[in-house]
Amino acid sequence: MAEQEKKRFGKIPPKPRFNLLWMYLIIMVIFFGWTYFSESGKTKETDWRTFKSEMLLKGHVSEIVVVNNERVEVHIISDTLAKAAIHEEIRNARTGPHYTFTIGSVDFFQNQLEEAQQEMPNNQKISPKFETRVNWFSNILSWLLPIFIIVFVWLFIFRRMAGRAGGAGGNPFMNTGKASPKIIEGKDKIDVNFNDVAGLDEAKEEIMEVVDFLKQPEKYKKLGAKIPKGVLLTGPPGTGKTLMAKAMAGEAGVAFFSISGSDFVEMFVGVGAARVRDLFKKGREKAPCIIFIDEIEAIGRSRSMSKTQTNDERENTLNQLLVEMDGFNSNDGETVIILAATNRPDLLDKALLRPGRFDRQILIDKPDVTGRRDIFKVHLKKLTLAEGIDPEELARQTPGFAGAEIANVCNEAAIHAARKKKEVIDMDDFISAIDRVIGGLEKRNKLISPKEKKIIAYHETGHAVCGWFLENAHPLVKVSIIPRGEAALGFAQYLPKEKNLYTKNELLDTICMTLGGRVIEDLIFKDISTGAQNDLERTTQMAYAMIALYGMNKKVGPFSFKDLQNEYSMRQPYSEETANMIDDEARKLMQECYARTVTLLNEHMDKIHEIAAELMEKEVMYKVDFDRILGERPFADD
Repeated sequence: MAEQEKKRFGKIPPKPRFNLLWMYLIIMVIFFGWTYFSESGKTKETDWRTFKSEMLLKGHVSEIVVVNNERVEVHIISDTLAKAAIHEEIRNARTGPHYTFTIGSVDFFQNQLEEAQQEMPNNQKISPKFETRVNWFSNILSWLLPIFIIVFVWLFIFRRMAGRAGGAGGNPFMNTGKASPKIIEGKDKIDVNFNDVAGLDEAKEEIMEVVDFLKQPEKYKKLGAKIPKGVLLTGPPGTGKTLMAKAMAGEAGVAFFSISGSDFVEMFVGVGAARVRDLFKKGREKAPCIIFIDEIEAIGRSRSMSKTQTNDERENTLNQLLVEMDGFNSNDGETVIILAATNRPDLLDKALLRPGRFDRQILIDKPDVTGRRDIFKVHLKKLTLAEGIDPEELARQTPGFAGAEIANVCNEAAIHAARKKKEVIDMDDFISAIDRVIGGLEKRNKLISPKEKKIIAYHETGHAVCGWFLENAHPLVKVSIIPRGEAALGFAQYLPKEKNLYTKNELLDTICMTLGGRVIEDLIFKDISTGAQNDLERTTQMAYAMIALYGMNKKVGPFSFKDLQNEYSMRQPYSEETANMIDDEARKLMQECYARTVTLLNEHMDKIHEIAAELMEKEVMYKVDFDRILGERPFADD
């Protein structure tokens, strides 16, 4: 049995420790039992009438004792106790008292006793004795018992809290300042390696250098090189920062500590700093090792962002983290690498990002089309696919998708195929999955009136036709008027060009294409609906960005008013006169784009009616349908 446990856990697990709470409980039970059951079988409860008729008048009583003026104890004559049938239940009680009953008043009891003994001979009359007794045990227990109960409940709650924090079975106060990372070492090896991380080739190269140092430190030390103390992974959510950390741990083959930044944040003063010290202490004991702190902005937030002047517990935790990373407490030969991940590097304190702490900052960005193709290849290996599924085509259909979203698409495609009772996953399943991720769940049962359906059809047609005849617009993939998600009544899907720079003309064409739905509603129905709210939000943001951020307006000039360093706090970084100028130019720009869109749609009004009619009938139209009605797009789609 011991050998089996050793194989399972890597070592024989320690024997469970005896819990002292059980000892306390046993002692309390013994006290209660001794107090309430020690007299069991010796003293019997009775009443005045029975005492008078069956004991006093028959001459069975040897002694009467009044205790504390409230209770009467009756002693029976030994010979009578052994012979009389009435005393059979207490016959084994030799010492007495044998009976007891409660009285309300001593004077009233004495009067009753005298009246009952008037007809008895004087030599048989019994005078009661009066005693005052103090039950020290009951008095002490009466005020100690509530304390015991409170302490017991208090210990129980704190032990539960300590258990959740990873300190089960220990002192809750001692465990409060203990870090509780997930530790992976030895046979509990992570089964993730760099082959499972696709689309992040540049980031993998930098991470592999750190892994190589952990495997072959002498190769670098003989040249005088020092390993980076900290590596910070930044990037949007879902791009693979945590996956990269797991792959690094799996490749390095060293102890891996995983903890979240929020695990250090506590309401108690000093707990966060104590947990940081404990985490680094555990890391040095397991060196060489990797300590991974996910969502580090929870404790690494810039101290200049604090709105109060009070001593913040988060600031104390950050200060302790800075000290530990500085190496003041580290010894030569200890290799502890801090790996952290965050979605908001702009929130982190500058002292945390300086060389010597986080020496390397690696951007884990959304993959390009090549990266998405490689990610699809990794996830498609686990699926049962039909012939002809091309990862390259799927990558082109998912612009802007992160790794987590691609994994979700593959999973949704498998679910869709299973729902349709298919044996394999085909391209239609992937298209439905992409639509599900982009627009939300399809809602064919949503009640839409014929008038609303017509407005939605023309609205989406306006977007599509504008994009078809604008040179810098994204190529059209399909148009749908099937409701999806919470608010999307329809959508036009495009294939965005993956670019790093956008020109002024490209942004203007994008604004016109986005306004196409609102403009066609005004032209066809001579009225406007609320369906263009999201479109107007995007165009307004784009117009102000062109003027106030990108310097694309002649009147305002080549200025960018974005306050990146928060130097102006709550104030805008320009005067009221400039603000009015920006508003006027933004309004002028939107009016020009609106007029341009009106002209473009009026030129193709006959085709718009034809497309809208077919869209209301089919609900979904693809690029081939627009090629048939509008002719080949006059601009290349590359």
